[in-house]
Amino acid sequence: MTTTISPQAETVLAHRYYLKDDTSEPLEDSDGLFRRVAKAIASIEDQYLTLKVEKDLLEIDFYNMMADLEFIPNSPTLMNAGTEQGTLSACFVLPLEDSMEGIMKAATDAAMVQKFGGGTGFSLSKLRPKGAAIKSTHGIACGPIEVLKTLSRVSSMITQGGKRDGANMAVMSVYHPDILEFIDCKSTEGDIHNFNISVGVDQHFMKMVEWDMSYALIDPKTKRGTITIPARTVFKKICEGAWKNGEPGVIFLDNVNEDNKVQNKFGPMIATNPCGEQPLLPNESCNLGSINLSKFVIDKQIDWNHLEKTTRLAVNFLDNVIDANYYATPEIEEMTKATRKIGVGVMGFADLLIQLEIPYNSPKARSLGRDIMNFVRKAADEASINLAAKRSPFPAFEDSTFNKITETYRNACRMTVAPTGTISMIADCSSGIEPNFALAWEKQNILEGKTLVYINSYFEQAAKDGGFYSEGLMQYLANGGSLQDRAEVPQNIKELYITAPELTPEEHVLMQAAFQPAVDSGISKTINMPNYATVQDVWDTYMLAWKEDCKGITVYREGSRDKEVLVKGTQSVDGFQCCENPSIIYQDGCHKCQRCDWSACEIA
Repeated sequence: MTTTISPQAETVLAHRYYLKDDTSEPLEDSDGLFRRVAKAIASIEDQYLTLKVEKDLLEIDFYNMMADLEFIPNSPTLMNAGTEQGTLSACFVLPLEDSMEGIMKAATDAAMVQKFGGGTGFSLSKLRPKGAAIKSTHGIACGPIEVLKTLSRVSSMITQGGKRDGANMAVMSVYHPDILEFIDCKSTEGDIHNFNISVGVDQHFMKMVEWDMSYALIDPKTKRGTITIPARTVFKKICEGAWKNGEPGVIFLDNVNEDNKVQNKFGPMIATNPCGEQPLLPNESCNLGSINLSKFVIDKQIDWNHLEKTTRLAVNFLDNVIDANYYATPEIEEMTKATRKIGVGVMGFADLLIQLEIPYNSPKARSLGRDIMNFVRKAADEASINLAAKRSPFPAFEDSTFNKITETYRNACRMTVAPTGTISMIADCSSGIEPNFALAWEKQNILEGKTLVYINSYFEQAAKDGGFYSEGLMQYLANGGSLQDRAEVPQNIKELYITAPELTPEEHVLMQAAFQPAVDSGISKTINMPNYATVQDVWDTYMLAWKEDCKGITVYREGSRDKEVLVKGTQSVDGFQCCENPSIIYQDGCHKCQRCDWSACEIA
């Protein structure tokens, strides 16, 4: 078969994914790319003594699910599988110990990970506070923020896999004595530009906020309390920062560690990957892949049998990636293979809802999201158990808290909902579990001097079928207008095609919460807010996410950054394209998108 992809997907693939010759001319097309990846990942079956005929059939299945755009692995796998260079994983967390040797090793390891295409996360929580005594040198500690700036400078030197700049996440416990300085460290736009930051909180802190009580800051070196501080003072500062420019986010670490089944052996998870959806142990990595739900609707019904088959195949694929992978350090290889975590996720959820004629912000949509994720989780769990029976459980299984009879898994974690920025563009579907951000947008081709209007294909067909299609309507939407203001558009269409900026923060959070119980890792989801939203609105949203048992939360208030993402209007096609939504174009490479640094975004 021949892969059918959109012109936009072809542009992205040609720019970043196709193998090229010495003159930068592509050596493959999309069909060749998927065949290269399928062959490389299926070849791992030889290690498990799979019959050749079975391996060959599996290679065909791997190819078909990618070529049919039903499942796409994370970008490093697409780029590097079969090339014998570069990592196949996207997500890494590195240890950051409180010593000069530990800090320098973290910097070196981060450089090696990012050199081959990975993004890194760090926890600053073990570093002694600024001004603390250093016995070995009789000096004083520079503090975690200076260490963060050092890691940022190292990252700026690296271009990930020759394709993009380094992307990182820094997490600090809310109990660290330097927490207020950490919250403020990115208050000036552009500072530490290649790091996202999040505050790690727990139930105790959140209850102190709720009850308006004080709590103790604790020196990580001495384990002693330093001062007490009103919890609401810290929480308000977090909310003010998020209101101002979208940072910091919040990670609910105790919720995260409820699914950490190897905590007794390896300790707690205290950091995530750059986009926040993948909590990991120190030196652990994870490879992700997403199922395109929009491909599993037939005659307004979900094809559950095909979805189950694809999920099982995806688990096999991602487990093989662990063995096909190149690891930047021996410690990462050892830790990754000890737990063998994978991240099966979904994308195209908003497109699926449109096909089923279910408004995104309806209770029915949330119920369906919960049902779909439970179904995928069950199929992934069963596939992992079957693999464990054939290949053995993950090596750390005996030290885990899984039920040794009913939960004998090949993979310590199976589920992750990633932002799917680029791969959803390749699959021509909505990203992750996000709603559509826009129904129409404009791009200007500066070479040809033409302005082109791009329209959501589902909406375009609905407008034509409903008799309300017009160039004027599309231009209106492309230039920032709302469908909700158009009298000629039927009410049911307005409800079905509601966009992210038109949802309430509560509706965003409740959708994330609907998916969370079936996801043993995290979920990437932006909580969009209008420009007129207040700090209290951010406060209420963070509190709701906590009460709904989410594992993390990120908000973005429209217009809150000087170098604002441009969601409508005319933009140059040679700008950077937002990883969240193809309608967002940057003029250059120094802007932030709503979820991650520009370094995680693509060339349009």
